[in-house]
Amino acid sequence: MHGEASRVTLTAMCLGKIERLVDVWDGGASRRGRAECGTILSLAYTPDAGPGSYVLAHAGVAVRLLDAATAEEALALREAGGA
Repeated sequence: MHGEASRVTLTAMCLGKIERLVDVWDGGASRRGRAECGTILSLAYTPDAGPGSYVLAHAGVAVRLLDAATAEEALALREAGGA
């Protein structure tokens, strides 16, 4: 039993993806945007996002607006790491 309690299992989890918006519109009750990859995102938590903005997206929702320098640096690191 002691061995069972001391085991630790690590799993990977996606916390979000950096996306660049190409279009933004009012979708009735909520603002929406289209990312470069074609995904439609809710912009409910990022009211200042517009075309050309970088956002951190999770589960179809833009959860944070990112400045361009930070987003481009993170994307370059991801590309260099192959992720």
